[in-house]
Amino acid sequence: MTMEGHWFKSSLFEIESGEDEEINPRIYGRQLAVWLRARLQERGYAVEEIINEDWGRCLMCSRDPFLLWVGCGNVWDADEPGEDDPLPAGDTLVWHCFATAEVPFWKSLFRKIDTGPALAKLHADLGELLRAERGIKLVEEP
Repeated sequence: MTMEGHWFKSSLFEIESGEDEEINPRIYGRQLAVWLRARLQERGYAVEEIINEDWGRCLMCSRDPFLLWVGCGNVWDADEPGEDDPLPAGDTLVWHCFATAEVPFWKSLFRKIDTGPALAKLHADLGELLRAERGIKLVEEP
């Protein structure tokens, strides 16, 4: 189950040269992931090292009794500059982060695991972190 997420603009997260080579062209968010990881750890989440995915970055907050994680990155726009164009400024992008809970299939065979409370808490914590940061402006879903 995935929560809808939070969309925002910010001048806090710059694009680092070559960071999209780690995942996919024009997919950024390394600085966002580092920032979010530190803030989630301050709130007591045992966030593992950042995981690169083809859609952005994954912050694994828990693996047991189910996977609880945050996905983050920029919203990709087909009209953005191409691979050979200069990197965009971080404050021109719309950023997105979302909370997800996954129960591995084999665990769901033995019992029903309620991910709702943990997922709702992580989603709320993300919202609080973003609203508390002066350098972040929440925006509507693009």
